[in-house]
Amino acid sequence: MNKSLRQLFTIVVALFVILGMSTTIITAIRANQLNSDPRNTRALYHEYGAPRGAILASDGSVIAKSDPSNDAFSYQRSYAAGELYAPVTGFFSISQRGWSGIEASRSSLLSGQSDQLVWQRFKSLFTGQENKGATIETSIDPKIQQAAYNGLANNDGAAVAIEVKTGRILAMASTPSYDPNQLASHDTSEANGNYSTLSQNESNPMLNRVTSQLYPPGSTFKTVVAAAALETGEYQTDTEIPAGSSYTLPGTATQLTNAVSQADGSDGKITLENAMAYSSNTAFAQLGVALGDEKVSSMAEKLGFDNPIAVDGSESTGTPWVSVASNFPTDASDDKLALASIGQGDTVATPLQNALVAAAVANGGKVMRPTLVDCVRSSDLSVISQTKPRVMSRAFSSDTAGKLTQMMEAVVTKENQNLAIDGVRVAAKTGTAQIGDGNTSIDGWVIGFAPADDPKIAVAVVVHNVDLYGSFAAGPIMKAMMQEALAE
Repeated sequence: MNKSLRQLFTIVVALFVILGMSTTIITAIRANQLNSDPRNTRALYHEYGAPRGAILASDGSVIAKSDPSNDAFSYQRSYAAGELYAPVTGFFSISQRGWSGIEASRSSLLSGQSDQLVWQRFKSLFTGQENKGATIETSIDPKIQQAAYNGLANNDGAAVAIEVKTGRILAMASTPSYDPNQLASHDTSEANGNYSTLSQNESNPMLNRVTSQLYPPGSTFKTVVAAAALETGEYQTDTEIPAGSSYTLPGTATQLTNAVSQADGSDGKITLENAMAYSSNTAFAQLGVALGDEKVSSMAEKLGFDNPIAVDGSESTGTPWVSVASNFPTDASDDKLALASIGQGDTVATPLQNALVAAAVANGGKVMRPTLVDCVRSSDLSVISQTKPRVMSRAFSSDTAGKLTQMMEAVVTKENQNLAIDGVRVAAKTGTAQIGDGNTSIDGWVIGFAPADDPKIAVAVVVHNVDLYGSFAAGPIMKAMMQEALAE
């Protein structure tokens, strides 16, 4: 009998241990996974049953908020100027838990469930007051954002602006865009239908092209090659390099030519400054080969290529927002290296990456980590966290940055006067990347910063699948964004 009791006791203890372990796994280890599971309607009602925090632009204007609603979900999420700010806010939906943007990267703070808000939840428990989510204050400037969005208009493209010395993202526009309000509907069938329509749209309006789309950067990449050359100490702005009206890619029969005769140089040579100003393909293709893959790829990597770039958030605040990695080929044969050095072939970049290149030149060679959130506040307006500028890398010396600035100013004064702004020195580099079957279409690029003598804003713009050079497709958009920034 005693033996039977001991066996029973052992079984009971074992069952309690199993119960304890399973409970721990569910309540602790798998808590976040289970809460985010789209089948967990209880978690969904819990999230919608409390006022989700607001998302603000840099001037304090509200771009996303939650209002009381007379239904089971208690609160309705709404987005002011939804299409304008969709790449920034993302969406919050009762039927689609993928979300995106700040709604995802700061989800636990917005919902009020973050560990950083534990004291606020404690106070709510004892005071009987409703637990409210944190307010997210972004760095987005509404005027620059509007200029970017208006400039892109009905085109497929993207535009991003960065505050040079801090890395704060001042504008992030992507077109075609979408209205997050369509996904915030409390009618599940309506929300599902809208999501299905948007996700199946060939124009992909829910894609944030600033951080999630790779494009051939075209001649804007010549800025990276020029930086690599200047850093060797063997080249100056007035150094003459091989150019010519055509250049045959090594080991092939493929010939590169230039868009304008000034890019050919004289007697087969051109100064480095004029090669940049007139965007000489023949000069930069040969320069890339002369420098070698290691030097060019090393410079690209220092500027952010080949690694994903953190944009916002962390595992503790939600789903980290990370820009896809731009790429410059390594160990490339000379023919591919020549092509990659003019931003074609296997070279691809996000608009955010290209903006960081321009910002690095403007900031004396320092690449600042891009940020989108300035401050997070609890419902009593106390500061939970405040973003501080951080250096991501030192890409090149301040001397090289000064020479690149001189060369990029020449791009405007010598060849692209349409980018000039009265009373302001503008530094820029245009790009016209050939795409499509038979290279029949264009991705029009421009990167730049202003004022060149005291940089405040760096910009990158791409307009996809057009028939205009980058100076004319993307240039006016950059110019409008700069004018808005410098008018303040």
